Amino acid sequence: MRRRDFITALGGGVAAWPLAARAQRTAIPVIGYLAAGNPNSEKRLVDAFLKGLGEAGYEDGKNARIEYRWAENQYDRLPSMAADLVGREIAVIAATTTPAVRTAKAAAGAIPIVFTTIADPVQIGFVASLNRPGGNVTGATMLSVEVGPKLMELLHGAVPSASTMALLLNPTNPNAETQSKSSQQAAHKLGLTLHVLNASAEGDLDPVFAKLGELKARALVIGHDVFFNAQTKQLAALTLRNKIPAIYTLSEFAASGGLISYGASRVDAWHQAGVYVGRILKGEKPAELPVIQPTTFEMAINLKTARAFGVSIPLTLIASADEIIE
Repeated sequence: MRRRDFITALGGGVAAWPLAARAQRTAIPVIGYLAAGNPNSEKRLVDAFLKGLGEAGYEDGKNARIEYRWAENQYDRLPSMAADLVGREIAVIAATTTPAVRTAKAAAGAIPIVFTTIADPVQIGFVASLNRPGGNVTGATMLSVEVGPKLMELLHGAVPSASTMALLLNPTNPNAETQSKSSQQAAHKLGLTLHVLNASAEGDLDPVFAKLGELKARALVIGHDVFFNAQTKQLAALTLRNKIPAIYTLSEFAASGGLISYGASRVDAWHQAGVYVGRILKGEKPAELPVIQPTTFEMAINLKTARAFGVSIPLTLIASADEIIE
């Protein structure tokens, strides 16, 4: 974002007004916030982002302005939204979730980008390395894609009798193929049969759970995706209704009745992204800001759900949980 000094000469006339108006609008840096999800389900994350931004010395509406763009889980809307933000001469883009990051990277040119992603940002080409990202992109990763095999291992430990499992993915997510491959490999090592099912809209969910019965799948791993994040409570309710032991990365899943949740804190990732946006506004270069990785993963087990399913969770697994829901 460039500050423009200008002098309006006496008698400059009407022609000076557009310049004056533009200078007034661009007096403070503008942050583009590009999100694949929706503001209702991500309010807690936005609050964390704003807190981080504030810690770096910036406040929306005072010394910075944020332009929000929400794709409402429709990934095909992201390119036009990214182009719109770029056309507004923003100072930095905060892109949340992998689809938004990929779109922003394609559209932004040299504009700095701060991301949150569930994937390994080196593996998917966002940065050159975690310690020295290079280019104009950096941010925070939750490594939820890499956690996929761990989810299967934990669910197998909780329900060892379930020799046939299913993996639910959103096929429109750029990480879907990676999640599928890593989970298939983990299933093979554990001696499990794994069926991959797809859902990308709310209307797909009921048929998916009907299909579980046809496949005789006795447990379900839900692959991390922004659409599934927005449907966390419904997914938990469907697992309860169909008595399917399941695991997901969000703690809200277990709190809503799902059997197990395991993952890094999204709130921490969004908070760190806010801090990085502020640091970049102060002049630091994305290339020199290391990608922030999660240091802790938290597991919650819903024993009330386990009892309803007739599942006896091993004491060793219960002992390793960070939260037990009775």
